[in-house]
Amino acid sequence: MSEEFIKLSHHDGGIAELRLANGPKRNPLSSEVLSHMGGLLDEVATDQKVGALLITHDGPAFSAGHDLKELRANRDDSQFVADLFAQCSVVMKKIVRLPKPVIALVDGIATAAGCQMVASCDLAFASRAAEFGTPGVKIGLFCSTPMVALSRKVGRNTAMEMLLTGRHLGAEEAAQKGLINGVVEAEKLQAHGLDIARLIASFSHNTLAIGKEAFYRQIEMDLDDAYDYASQVMAHNMGLDDASEGISAFLEKRQPSWKNQ
Repeated sequence: MSEEFIKLSHHDGGIAELRLANGPKRNPLSSEVLSHMGGLLDEVATDQKVGALLITHDGPAFSAGHDLKELRANRDDSQFVADLFAQCSVVMKKIVRLPKPVIALVDGIATAAGCQMVASCDLAFASRAAEFGTPGVKIGLFCSTPMVALSRKVGRNTAMEMLLTGRHLGAEEAAQKGLINGVVEAEKLQAHGLDIARLIASFSHNTLAIGKEAFYRQIEMDLDDAYDYASQVMAHNMGLDDASEGISAFLEKRQPSWKNQ
């Protein structure tokens, strides 16, 4: 059934789209859905034609988080519960480590693990109908794993307020706090996402992969280590064919022809 609830499609310009398609249920992230999503992310990761990934949704919620009925039914099975949260963490790390930029498009609520997924993406855009929250405290289940992604995306004070109070951020406030990149009218959200994705995918896919990995690695380092690491990455990047082609194309005032693209 998970194949019905999460679907992979492709657009021209090297864009893949992963759509959460269980809208009537608010796109819960069940164990089965997470397993299928992880497999699709692996598929996108190895597809050389894909330069960027959109994560979108059907219905009034991007995702309301874990399937609470599944959690309640298995609450006495500690191994199932531990495996489920570990499985979710693996999927979120796959998004961060995917060698393609990932863009979330949110036209509704994104709460708990749904908010975690948005925070795990490289970019996110939302309609004015969007809301973001980590309301686990209200049901006695603190949003500890969503906290990991959220606290790396917004400031500590904002993250703690969301986690301790369960308060939702509207789209405008989420943009101000840095959780999302911008607010777009609902009817223009998909087109805007595709435009951004196509722009990104028009660059060297190899260069994008190098840069994305370097960004997330250096941001956890102290200043000296970050500069040492980034210098090594840039020197490596400079030695690759796409850097040579890109510099030549710029100097010769022509469009670059990227390798394997």
